[in-house]
Amino acid sequence: MQVPRIAAARSGLIVLTAIWICVLSPLAVAAAPYAAMVMDARTGEVLHSRNADARLHPASLTKMMTLYIAFEAIRNGEITLDTEVRVSSHAASEPPSKLGLRSGQRIALRYLIRAAAVKSANDAATAIGEAISGSEAAFARRMNATAKALGMTRTTFRNANGLTESGHLSSARDMTVLGRHLLYDYPQYYNLFSRRSTHAGIKTVSNTNRRLLDAYRGADGIKTGYTRAAGFNLVASAQRGEERVIATVFGGTSTASRNAQVAELLDLGFRRAPSRAPLRKPAVPPVYAGGDGSSAVADAGAVRNSLRPRARPAVPVRVAEAVAAAASEDQARIQAGIDAAIAAARPAVPEGAQVAASDPVQSVPRPEARPADIVLASAEAVRREAPAREVVTRVSTSGGQHWGINVGRYSNRYQAEKVLLRTALAEMSTLDGSLRKVVQSPRGFDANFMGMSREHADLACRRLQARNVTCFMIGPS
Repeated sequence: MQVPRIAAARSGLIVLTAIWICVLSPLAVAAAPYAAMVMDARTGEVLHSRNADARLHPASLTKMMTLYIAFEAIRNGEITLDTEVRVSSHAASEPPSKLGLRSGQRIALRYLIRAAAVKSANDAATAIGEAISGSEAAFARRMNATAKALGMTRTTFRNANGLTESGHLSSARDMTVLGRHLLYDYPQYYNLFSRRSTHAGIKTVSNTNRRLLDAYRGADGIKTGYTRAAGFNLVASAQRGEERVIATVFGGTSTASRNAQVAELLDLGFRRAPSRAPLRKPAVPPVYAGGDGSSAVADAGAVRNSLRPRARPAVPVRVAEAVAAAASEDQARIQAGIDAAIAAARPAVPEGAQVAASDPVQSVPRPEARPADIVLASAEAVRREAPAREVVTRVSTSGGQHWGINVGRYSNRYQAEKVLLRTALAEMSTLDGSLRKVVQSPRGFDANFMGMSREHADLACRRLQARNVTCFMIGPS
């Protein structure tokens, strides 16, 4: 009657084994759905897919987007690699994998990027998001807007690191697309993903993907991910000769099995990819402009901040009125000067003296003639006694006022003068003191500003060109 006892013992062993596998084993994972995709990186052609559009937990593959936005922010001038980031208590409290940041600590952005890319550090990823957007929630909105701009239609981000959170989902297709953009949009940073180890400011960290990098010929990135809900995820890229493929796996059961699956997918990709194919890089997405993501991207090529000063508002000019007013002021000023000169030259008239009506202004008396007994030295004697002196003159090409600018050639003098006046009024601070001059030639009437130094002319031309006014410098003749 030992059979019941043996059966009971076996049943108990099976139960204990199941408990150990499901609860106690540190590698135990939930039954995560499996998804995969292989893409020709050069053309974006899908070479193989399985459940590629299923919305699954991306785990630390999320950090690919965090890093993508960090590179974008650096390119846009929002932040620099040397910016000292202050670590918040929220970032410092993130669970492992982590760099070990402390609340209040300051660390350069470049080290946070290294830690997130190589070690997959959650605290570093959160600190990056907060440094760029002010909060992780705002950064998640930017992540979603950027995902939409990249064509990642099955992705929703809730945080910067990929820790499991309700609604934080992506797909194998979307992550493959993101990996391709990382490769081609920011090739200057792509080497980060192939480093076996790197210094991250406070310590040296090792790459979570080093086993595949060491084992698979041509592998040079990109990113691993693991949580219980997600399983073992990986986006990997490899190049052999002119061929490059990207493979993605969601839901692996262990690091070893996941790496084996990715290696098989990469092999499949190299078998199916043509030896030669045109390189069709993906389009770089528009610049992020803020908001909730519904309209959070601006037109491609737009710049949020410009170092160029704002152009002055256009000054409406009524040419006829301006010319008349200027002429009137000039005439009044000239007349006042003439009157003052006449008054100063007029000799005092004794009280009671009469002035002829025909001579309203008495002539200034001539000086007396030179006495006849004064003997002047002859010119020949002067030449003999005084050594000959040669006076050499040359035109200054820098400080002299011998330069000018041309603002166009016109069919008649009136048009040239009109443009000169309009330009002078619009750019008074730069052109003040210069001489407006119209020069006629067989080809037309040149509108010039003259009497400027070389530096003054160069500055004036640059300011006018910033207003889309045609301008070139005229050197000393």
